[in-house]
Amino acid sequence: MKPQDDRAYTRKNYRRVKTLHPMDYVSPYIMVERNDACNYFSDMVDATPIDNFMRQKRKEGMSDLGLHHVLIAAYVRTFAERPGINRFIRGQKIFSRNRLIVNMMVKKDMALNAQGTLIKIVFKPTDTLQDVYEQFQKIYHESMESENGFDGIAKIINYIPGLIKKFVVWLLKTLDYFGLLPNAITNLSPFHGSMFITSMGSLGIKPIWHHLYNFGNVPVFISFGRRRHETELDVLGQPVRRSYYDLAVVTDERICDGFYYAAAWKQFTRILKTPEVLETTPEVTEDIP
Repeated sequence: MKPQDDRAYTRKNYRRVKTLHPMDYVSPYIMVERNDACNYFSDMVDATPIDNFMRQKRKEGMSDLGLHHVLIAAYVRTFAERPGINRFIRGQKIFSRNRLIVNMMVKKDMALNAQGTLIKIVFKPTDTLQDVYEQFQKIYHESMESENGFDGIAKIINYIPGLIKKFVVWLLKTLDYFGLLPNAITNLSPFHGSMFITSMGSLGIKPIWHHLYNFGNVPVFISFGRRRHETELDVLGQPVRRSYYDLAVVTDERICDGFYYAAAWKQFTRILKTPEVLETTPEVTEDIP
């Protein structure tokens, strides 16, 4: 995977948040590890408007447009309007990013022993669906043709004897705690980013609640499943067939409170009901100081 020019791990692209409630600054010391602070929830979205929109956009030239593109674009739009979801914890301190870093693991071939690789893309809050699609496809095709940079780092660490390897990992975690981990690592690391998204639908199963990583700083993990169908009663009591996509989400509750998360998620699902809005450039809301 080749790094993008617009790197997100430079100091100009994140800053310390200093105007939260005092309890918000205490909680990272109480819930020290990310998995101590995990919240799990699930939801479903109507597949019909999304599917209709994707069919139309494929006819217009986005031939490879998939559900993952739409979900990522909807999350980018939500970040533009609810920037608190793009905070992260480092060294028990709360930081805010002005770029959205999306991680996704993909298989190079749909086979049991096929190699997986990391797609890691940096988005601006003003990016539209077209921007998301083009950037994703570019990084995806580059990743399919070359080895992931983080895989190379992992191979080097793997050659180190066990006890020394344990020390190396401890050293990396310590450097990360103080914000001293080299950008060459964080720019490639699957453990650093704004959110991780994974497709269980491509595997033909329901979404899973995937844990967050204690190493790194990814605060949100979203999993989506295959399209499913339900027979329901309409307002007249008549049976109708409807389609849904299921989503499973794990969040780090320390970056913002439940009210803020709920407002952001409602906005995310509203966008998916009318995905056409993803074709326009949004007005960007700045995070609190």
